[in-house]
Amino acid sequence: MLSNDLAWMPEDLEDTDRWIHVLDDAEIADIGRALATAKAAGADFDTLDKKNFPLDAITETLAETLERLEHGLGLSVIRGLPVDRYTKDELRLIYWGIGLHLGTAVTQSSKGDVLGDVRNFGDDVTSTSATGRGYMSSEQLGFHTDTCDVVCLFVMRTAKSGGRSMFASAVAIRDKIARTWPFLADVLEQPFYWSWKGQEPEGETLPYYQQPIYSYADGRFSSRYIKTHILSAQEFPDVPRLTQNQIAAMSAIDLLAMDRDYHYSMMFEPGDFQFINNHVTYHSRTGFEDYDEPDRKRHLLRMWLSVPNSRALDPQWTAIYNDPSAGAVRGGFPSRADRPVYETKVSEF
Repeated sequence: MLSNDLAWMPEDLEDTDRWIHVLDDAEIADIGRALATAKAAGADFDTLDKKNFPLDAITETLAETLERLEHGLGLSVIRGLPVDRYTKDELRLIYWGIGLHLGTAVTQSSKGDVLGDVRNFGDDVTSTSATGRGYMSSEQLGFHTDTCDVVCLFVMRTAKSGGRSMFASAVAIRDKIARTWPFLADVLEQPFYWSWKGQEPEGETLPYYQQPIYSYADGRFSSRYIKTHILSAQEFPDVPRLTQNQIAAMSAIDLLAMDRDYHYSMMFEPGDFQFINNHVTYHSRTGFEDYDEPDRKRHLLRMWLSVPNSRALDPQWTAIYNDPSAGAVRGGFPSRADRPVYETKVSEF
């Protein structure tokens, strides 16, 4: 069964008007006024809301962004915020305020981080280390999804070289697999074992759960794919070994996503906001080389958003999403912190 989602190919993104919006002067001024209002009200991350971060000129663009994510290409970029006008603290507040107008930020780990920093924290913090995750390093990341409806990245600084953003249509990849290896498409709709990677909810007695990579709800397709979480579950002796067909099915996703005929690659610009619908889009990043000076190092901010126009999800995904109904506030990993965290500090991970 194939959905009606747009299975785009890289050439479909050459018309950037379909997915990149460049802020005009009125929208930039609108964001500046919202920041000034927030600062005058003494608002911080805990108290900021849509009332004390009021937007007007840019609201139509934000509504179009949500529409593009759910009913268009599944990705969108808003470009052109003049980052040099603001301090880093002001940029963080702007980013958080815009997120409030789009949806609800959910926690990105058990540490309670609702606003995360994507930068290289050092050689000891990699996706394979005990405490690190890939976004905290300079290493290349494989194609994957995040555990939320929409992942939003905001670019404050780019790297000296590298760090290209790559994304691929999970729908186009699904279609190719279904046409060429239909037995593998069937495998991807069957449950796999996933490791909680230490992010399990309180009271959960097992360090793993089951979930398919492909699923359908209300006639719409969704994919959740984090290969490292599936491979990590193999560390548990009571988890069945991956079958040859399961390994082949994941390899098919990897090979197609890495194929230039299936993925689009772009360089970020400072002031970019990138939004990706995780249910229909895989994303990745090339490795990068940073500047030596701390204030010039690559630095992005990340939010995981639950959005009001999200699709329904298969009940088999409730271990992660809890409420699979359309438009529900869902996703992220359960927080064990006393309060939300708005900055990633390596000492806490």
